[in-house]
Amino acid sequence: MVKGLILGILLAILLIAGGAYFFISSGHAPVATSAPPIPFEKTFARLGLNAYLGKLPHPEPQVPADEANMVSGAKVYKEQCAMCHGLPGEPKGAIAMGMYPAPPQLFHGVGVTDDDAWESYWKVENGIRLTGMPGYKGQLTETQIWQVAVLVKNADKISASVKSELAAGAATPMSMAMPSSSPAPAKKK
Repeated sequence: MVKGLILGILLAILLIAGGAYFFISSGHAPVATSAPPIPFEKTFARLGLNAYLGKLPHPEPQVPADEANMVSGAKVYKEQCAMCHGLPGEPKGAIAMGMYPAPPQLFHGVGVTDDDAWESYWKVENGIRLTGMPGYKGQLTETQIWQVAVLVKNADKISASVKSELAAGAATPMSMAMPSSSPAPAKKK
Protein backbone atom coordinates (compact mmCIF):
# COMPACT_ATOMS: atom_id res chain seq x y z
CA MET A 1 0.00 0.00 0.00
CA VAL A 2 2.82 2.44 0.82
CA LYS A 3 4.49 1.59 -2.51
CA GLY A 4 1.25 2.42 -4.34
CA LEU A 5 0.90 5.74 -2.49
CA ILE A 6 4.49 6.73 -3.26
CA LEU A 7 4.08 5.66 -6.88
CA GLY A 8 0.84 7.68 -7.14
CA ILE A 9 2.51 10.78 -5.70
CA LEU A 10 5.47 10.46 -8.10
CA LEU A 11 3.12 9.93 -11.04
CA ALA A 12 1.08 13.01 -10.07
CA ILE A 13 4.26 15.13 -9.82
CA LEU A 14 5.42 13.91 -13.23
CA LEU A 15 2.02 14.62 -14.80
CA ILE A 16 1.92 18.14 -13.36
CA ALA A 17 5.49 18.86 -14.46
CA GLY A 18 4.80 17.39 -17.92
CA GLY A 19 1.58 19.41 -18.23
CA ALA A 20 3.38 22.62 -17.26
CA TYR A 21 6.17 21.88 -19.75
CA PHE A 22 3.63 21.18 -22.52
CA PHE A 23 1.67 24.35 -21.66
CA ILE A 24 4.79 26.51 -21.94
CA SER A 25 6.53 24.74 -24.84
CA SER A 26 3.40 24.64 -27.00
CA GLY A 27 3.10 28.43 -26.92
CA HIS A 28 0.07 28.66 -24.63
CA ALA A 29 1.83 30.63 -21.88
CA PRO A 30 1.17 34.37 -22.07
CA VAL A 31 4.40 36.17 -22.86
CA ALA A 32 3.20 39.64 -23.88
CA THR A 33 3.19 42.30 -21.18
CA SER A 34 -0.47 43.00 -21.99
CA ALA A 35 -1.52 39.34 -21.58
CA PRO A 36 -3.28 38.24 -18.40
CA PRO A 37 -1.03 36.57 -15.80
CA ILE A 38 -0.74 32.81 -15.47
CA PRO A 39 -2.82 31.55 -12.53
CA PHE A 40 -0.92 32.12 -9.25
CA GLU A 41 1.94 33.89 -11.10
CA LYS A 42 1.88 36.95 -8.83
CA THR A 43 1.40 34.83 -5.71
CA PHE A 44 4.35 32.54 -6.45
CA ALA A 45 6.60 35.46 -7.42
CA ARG A 46 5.73 37.36 -4.23
CA LEU A 47 6.17 34.22 -2.08
CA GLY A 48 9.58 33.50 -3.58
CA LEU A 49 10.83 37.08 -3.21
CA ASN A 50 9.56 37.45 0.36
CA ALA A 51 10.98 34.07 1.41
CA TYR A 52 14.37 34.96 -0.08
CA LEU A 53 14.43 38.42 1.51
CA GLY A 54 13.42 36.94 4.87
CA LYS A 55 16.66 34.92 4.95
CA LEU A 56 18.91 37.96 4.40
CA PRO A 57 20.52 40.10 7.09
CA HIS A 58 18.66 43.33 7.80
CA PRO A 59 21.36 46.05 8.00
CA GLU A 60 20.62 49.56 9.12
CA PRO A 61 20.97 52.25 6.42
CA GLN A 62 24.58 53.29 5.93
CA VAL A 63 23.59 56.92 5.38
CA PRO A 64 21.35 59.08 7.57
CA ALA A 65 18.00 60.25 6.21
CA ASP A 66 19.14 63.88 6.26
CA GLU A 67 18.58 66.63 3.70
CA ALA A 68 21.93 66.19 1.92
CA ASN A 69 21.46 62.44 1.41
CA MET A 70 17.84 62.88 0.33
CA VAL A 71 18.82 65.49 -2.29
CA SER A 72 21.69 63.29 -3.53
CA GLY A 73 19.34 60.31 -3.61
CA ALA A 74 16.83 62.40 -5.59
CA LYS A 75 19.48 63.18 -8.22
CA VAL A 76 20.34 59.49 -8.65
CA TYR A 77 16.65 58.49 -8.58
CA LYS A 78 15.78 61.07 -11.25
CA GLU A 79 18.55 59.80 -13.55
CA GLN A 80 18.23 56.05 -12.97
CA CYS A 81 14.76 55.22 -11.59
CA ALA A 82 12.17 57.84 -12.55
CA MET A 83 11.58 56.56 -16.09
CA CYS A 84 9.93 53.44 -14.62
CA HIS A 85 8.98 54.39 -11.04
CA GLY A 86 7.73 57.92 -11.69
CA LEU A 87 8.07 61.31 -10.05
CA PRO A 88 5.86 63.22 -7.61
CA GLY A 89 2.90 64.79 -9.39
CA GLU A 90 3.80 63.29 -12.78
CA PRO A 91 1.69 60.72 -14.66
CA LYS A 92 2.96 57.20 -15.27
CA GLY A 93 5.40 57.18 -18.19
CA ALA A 94 5.25 55.14 -21.38
CA ILE A 95 7.91 52.69 -20.18
CA ALA A 96 6.03 51.96 -16.96
CA MET A 97 2.73 51.52 -18.82
CA GLY A 98 4.32 48.94 -21.11
CA MET A 99 5.87 46.77 -18.38
CA TYR A 100 4.56 43.64 -16.70
CA PRO A 101 4.52 43.44 -13.83
CA ALA A 102 3.95 47.16 -13.57
CA PRO A 103 6.71 48.90 -11.61
CA PRO A 104 5.44 50.52 -8.43
CA GLN A 105 5.04 54.28 -8.70
CA LEU A 106 7.14 55.19 -5.68
CA PHE A 107 5.83 58.71 -5.14
CA HIS A 108 2.15 57.88 -5.67
CA GLY A 109 0.29 56.25 -2.81
CA VAL A 110 2.26 54.00 -0.48
CA GLY A 111 5.07 53.06 -2.90
CA VAL A 112 7.71 51.30 -0.81
CA THR A 113 7.56 53.54 2.26
CA ASP A 114 6.28 50.52 4.18
CA ASP A 115 9.42 48.52 3.26
CA ASP A 116 12.57 48.75 5.35
CA ALA A 117 15.41 50.70 3.73
CA TRP A 118 17.61 47.56 3.61
CA GLU A 119 14.96 45.84 1.43
CA SER A 120 14.91 48.70 -1.08
CA TYR A 121 18.72 48.73 -0.97
CA TRP A 122 18.82 45.02 -1.83
CA LYS A 123 16.32 45.45 -4.69
CA VAL A 124 18.25 48.37 -6.20
CA GLU A 125 21.61 46.64 -5.82
CA ASN A 126 20.55 43.19 -7.10
CA GLY A 127 17.44 43.75 -9.23
CA ILE A 128 14.51 41.34 -9.39
CA ARG A 129 14.38 38.64 -12.05
CA LEU A 130 11.53 38.58 -14.57
CA THR A 131 10.24 42.02 -13.53
CA GLY A 132 12.34 44.43 -15.56
CA MET A 133 14.00 45.72 -12.36
CA PRO A 134 17.74 45.84 -13.14
CA GLY A 135 20.48 45.47 -10.57
CA TYR A 136 22.68 48.55 -10.16
CA LYS A 137 25.63 46.90 -8.40
CA GLY A 138 28.73 48.13 -10.20
CA GLN A 139 26.89 51.05 -11.83
CA LEU A 140 26.08 52.96 -8.66
CA THR A 141 28.20 53.23 -5.55
CA GLU A 142 27.07 51.69 -2.29
CA THR A 143 26.46 55.20 -0.93
CA GLN A 144 24.31 56.15 -3.95
CA ILE A 145 22.23 53.00 -3.54
CA TRP A 146 21.71 53.75 0.17
CA GLN A 147 20.74 57.34 -0.67
CA VAL A 148 18.08 56.11 -3.10
CA ALA A 149 16.87 53.50 -0.57
CA VAL A 150 16.55 56.16 2.14
CA LEU A 151 14.77 58.48 -0.31
CA VAL A 152 12.11 55.93 -1.33
CA LYS A 153 11.67 54.78 2.27
CA ASN A 154 10.79 58.37 3.14
CA ALA A 155 8.99 59.26 -0.12
CA ASP A 156 5.84 60.22 1.77
CA LYS A 157 7.66 62.87 3.82
CA ILE A 158 10.19 64.53 1.54
CA SER A 159 11.04 68.20 1.92
CA ALA A 160 10.39 70.98 -0.57
CA SER A 161 14.06 71.02 -1.64
CA VAL A 162 13.98 67.28 -2.42
CA LYS A 163 10.72 67.71 -4.35
CA SER A 164 12.27 70.57 -6.30
CA GLU A 165 15.34 68.43 -7.11
CA LEU A 166 13.04 65.66 -8.37
CA ALA A 167 11.01 68.14 -10.41
CA ALA A 168 14.00 69.88 -11.99
CA GLY A 169 13.99 68.85 -15.64
CA ALA A 170 11.44 66.13 -14.96
CA ALA A 171 8.86 67.07 -17.56
CA THR A 172 10.46 67.08 -20.97
CA PRO A 173 7.85 67.77 -23.63
CA MET A 174 7.80 65.15 -26.37
CA SER A 175 8.48 67.88 -28.93
CA MET A 176 11.82 68.55 -27.22
CA ALA A 177 12.71 64.90 -26.69
CA MET A 178 12.05 63.81 -30.25
CA PRO A 179 13.50 65.42 -33.37
CA SER A 180 10.87 66.97 -35.56
CA SER A 181 10.07 65.07 -38.70
CA SER A 182 7.40 65.08 -41.31
CA PRO A 183 4.79 62.35 -41.22
CA ALA A 184 5.58 59.30 -43.30
CA PRO A 185 4.02 59.41 -46.76
CA ALA A 186 1.00 57.18 -47.27
CA LYS A 187 1.69 53.90 -49.04
CA LYS A 188 0.31 53.48 -52.51
CA LYS A 189 -1.73 50.37 -53.13
